[in-house]
Amino acid sequence: MIPPRSRFWAALGVLLIVWLACWALGGRDFGPDLDLYRRLYVEGDSQLGRNAVVFTRIGNGLVLSILALLAAGYLVMRRKRRAALLLIMVFGGRFLVELQKLIIDRPRPGVSPHLVAVDTYSFPSGHAANAMITYLAIAVLLPVKQRNRAIAVGIGLALVLQVGISRVMLGVHWPTDVIGGWAFGLLWIIICMRLASARPDLEPATALR
Repeated sequence: MIPPRSRFWAALGVLLIVWLACWALGGRDFGPDLDLYRRLYVEGDSQLGRNAVVFTRIGNGLVLSILALLAAGYLVMRRKRRAALLLIMVFGGRFLVELQKLIIDRPRPGVSPHLVAVDTYSFPSGHAANAMITYLAIAVLLPVKQRNRAIAVGIGLALVLQVGISRVMLGVHWPTDVIGGWAFGLLWIIICMRLASARPDLEPATALR
C-alpha cells in the first residue's frame, strides 16, 4: 500500500504538471485546443446552448459565494471549526485564480461569438476552478455519514464537470482553460486539507447521525 504522504506528493505532482501543461501549451495556437473548442461550441438559440447557460450560472461567483456562506453558517451552528477552513479554501482560492488571470494574461477565444458576457482574462477558467473548490470543499467538510461522503463528492464533481464544459460550449474559454482550472482547484483543495489536517473521518460518529 502506498503511504498517505507519498499519495499526497504524487497527486500534487500530477496536478501541477497538468496545470503547467495547460498554461504553456493552451490557446489558439494549440491545435487540439482549437479543435476541441470547435467541437464543443454550440449555437446560442439551441437547447444545448440554453442548458449550458444554466450550468454556467451554477458556477457563477455570486452563487458559489452564497453556497459557501450558507455551508459555513451551518458549520458554525454545529460548532465546527471547519467553517473557517471552508471560507479560507473558497475565498483564498478565488483570489489566487484572479491573480493567475492577471499574471498569465491569456486572451479569451475569438473564434466564435461569446454567448455570455465576460470581462476578465481566460486562463484559468474561474468558473471551473471556483466550482471545483467550492463544491468539493462543501462535500468534504460538511458533517455527513461516512458512507454518504462519496455520494456528496460524486455529485460535486458532476456539477463541476458540467460547469467547466459549459464555458467552452458558450465560447468563452479554451478547453485548456477549463482543465487548468479544474487542476488548480483540486490542487488547492488538497493543499488546504493537508495543511489543516482536516479529514472527514475525523468527525465523531455521533455528530454525523
